[in-house]
Amino acid sequence: MAEQNSFHPSGERFTVVYRLSGNEAEARAKAEHICIEQTVEFPAELIHDEMIRQHVFGQIESFQPVESGHYEASISFAIETTGFELTQLVNVIFGNISLKPGIRVEQVFLPDSLLQTFRGPRFGRDGWRVRLNIPDRPLLSTALKPMGLSAEALAEQAYQIALGGIDLIKDDHGLANQPFAPYRERVERCVAAIERANRETGYRCVYVPNISAAPPDLFERAFFARQAGAGAVMVAPGLVGLGAMRQLADDDDLALPILSHPTVQGSFVTSPDQGITHGVLFGLLVRLAGGDGTIFPNYGGRFAFSRAECAEIAQATAAPLAHLQPIFPAPGGGMTLARVPDILDLYGREVIFLIGGGLHQRGPNLVENCRYFRGLVEAM
Repeated sequence: MAEQNSFHPSGERFTVVYRLSGNEAEARAKAEHICIEQTVEFPAELIHDEMIRQHVFGQIESFQPVESGHYEASISFAIETTGFELTQLVNVIFGNISLKPGIRVEQVFLPDSLLQTFRGPRFGRDGWRVRLNIPDRPLLSTALKPMGLSAEALAEQAYQIALGGIDLIKDDHGLANQPFAPYRERVERCVAAIERANRETGYRCVYVPNISAAPPDLFERAFFARQAGAGAVMVAPGLVGLGAMRQLADDDDLALPILSHPTVQGSFVTSPDQGITHGVLFGLLVRLAGGDGTIFPNYGGRFAFSRAECAEIAQATAAPLAHLQPIFPAPGGGMTLARVPDILDLYGREVIFLIGGGLHQRGPNLVENCRYFRGLVEAM
């Protein structure tokens, strides 16, 4: 006789809305497949335990057409299937089915009982404003580039940018631990250069090194950055994993703001019929992983994000989410000074303006270019 399952489900569930392509029969089959594939991954007809069938299987809550050849299915899952871990939550939402065509995660609705297990952003918008002493205006950011400069040259660039009053001076995401600008030397030189500029201006500009690397280097670089005096760190969850980013955010000994970079994640959002929507990937999941700001390509730049998709991300950074704080959207990727008014119109003051090459294109005087950028934003 089979041993009885002693698990007692709470009955609470979270819901994922999927966009499914195909005719009605094909889309319905995909929805039914998700219920099994994302939970038991076992032939349903061979499972006779009623607790599993009633509580562990995914359940189709609604199924309806949204446009020709596309349907939307709301499927709920028991909160216990997540193990109350971020990595397993993502696995349930879009694990094996990410390998199948015609399935896209549109929305995720999490009950407070599940959200309580996540600390979320340590600082969020308010905490970052306090640290930088910027109560009202948008935050300003730029990236040190190009790759190939020495650590000394990057530090000199950081000094000029800080003199110009840019708040967050971050590594370009391609700067790692290359021989032309080794990580530790770069961090020490850039922190010192920005601190020197701050003494001259009275600003609170900070250096944000890119620490994305495989463990244990990820954590070693994070704590070296803190020891050296960096004001935040940048992490690419597409490289290191959402779970690793959350571990950094939860570490009370580190306690630095985290800026999330989207490298490698683009394939999740570039297809309208496959992957994860912009708001879920760059908004919800970043907040769950403890990011305090989320970088993404702004519309009209060198990437293909639309204005509506960027607005969706911005909305997701501040949508009510139990105790999880709002975070800063940080649109970048081909941003120019000429577009500042349009960007302010969309994002308002709760934004990190991230302009890279555009600061250099205005002219040879980087300090004056940065001052112009800051003055332009403050005036508006």
